[in-house]
Amino acid sequence: MVENSTFKRTYSLLTRVNGASPQEIVATDYFEVLDWSPTQDDMKEYVLLVFLTLCSAKPLFHPSYLTLKNMMLKDMEDEGDSDANNSLFPTREPINPFFPFDLFPTCPFGCQCYSRVVHCSDLGLSSVPSNIPFDTRMVDLQNNKIMEIKENDFKGLISLYALILNNNKLTKIHPKAFQTTKKLRRLYLSHNQLSEIPLNLPKSLAELRIHDNKVKKIQKETFKGMNSLHVLEMSANPLDNNGIEPGAFEGVTVFHIRIAEAKLTSIPKELPSTLLELHVDYNKISTVELEDFKRYKDLQRLGLGNNRITDIENGSLANIPRVREIHLENNKLKKIPSGLQELKYLQIIFLHSNSITKVGVNDFCPAVPKMKKSLYSAISLFNNPVKYWEVQPATFRCVLSRMSVQLGNFRK
Repeated sequence: MVENSTFKRTYSLLTRVNGASPQEIVATDYFEVLDWSPTQDDMKEYVLLVFLTLCSAKPLFHPSYLTLKNMMLKDMEDEGDSDANNSLFPTREPINPFFPFDLFPTCPFGCQCYSRVVHCSDLGLSSVPSNIPFDTRMVDLQNNKIMEIKENDFKGLISLYALILNNNKLTKIHPKAFQTTKKLRRLYLSHNQLSEIPLNLPKSLAELRIHDNKVKKIQKETFKGMNSLHVLEMSANPLDNNGIEPGAFEGVTVFHIRIAEAKLTSIPKELPSTLLELHVDYNKISTVELEDFKRYKDLQRLGLGNNRITDIENGSLANIPRVREIHLENNKLKKIPSGLQELKYLQIIFLHSNSITKVGVNDFCPAVPKMKKSLYSAISLFNNPVKYWEVQPATFRCVLSRMSVQLGNFRK
């Protein structure tokens, strides 16, 4: 136990701390206590007493900043009001807080919402859910059973950027369904049962994918005013050449169009002149005529694979001087198309699975050595009745490497 003198010193410190400044405590009593040399047990009790001393000390700052002056804890208008009891809350009616906007937006039942994205896919939904937060940027509704888009399904979604409706049972979209979605850029409607491209689509749309539907016609008014549309994917629709009305793409700057797996018998001539990529694979095209590419001088990628092409007219490829990649595989060509050696940007040419029997020494590379030509990174000629041992080595003098050429493996 601590000696009586120690208790007296500590008690003196306890009483003085409540009335002394921190500077006085440090300068006097603190050093007075240090003059004492305690044992280990005494030190434990001393530390406890010091802790109790500090807990009972007054605040180090004057509490004037906590005064009730100018604080709304009293009835400030006693002179003019009718509050007889001088009560702070003169009414007993409950006070309901008013919020000018929804601080806690809800998420549609069964969906997942985070980072302004609403995921409602694979839920078996038959209609668009309500209560989609107004600040939503993307809505994913794919793999459901939605048959119709109604007028107010997306009302108020002024920030909507992407809408995914793939793999539903859509047959109808209300003309005013996208009236308020002024910022919609990407719309995915693939694998549905739409018989036409919806009218009155947002003018802000940059990408439209409507693959595998029942679209037979592209009306003249379909893309009117859609100056931002850059990608159009509408493969696997029963669309033929007569289904594209003249002027349907007037004023539209589309860069990428895919109309594969359709019923085209020739290359459409009314597509936008701004095209960089055109894919019309898996159609019924039999010939490539001289006039087919005159409108598409900026074309860089051309997909004509899996058609019925037997002939490509001389000079037709010269109308696409910037082309870098051409797909002509799985057709009925009997010779290498003329003009390939003049396409100085061409790097990839697929000609496999045709009926080509001969490859000339100048079919791919310029005859003039000084003529500039990009090196080929891929030339495919396999599955053709070509006697590859008769092909001269100089035929592929403008190829990046020997591995870039595929010959042989012909099976009759």
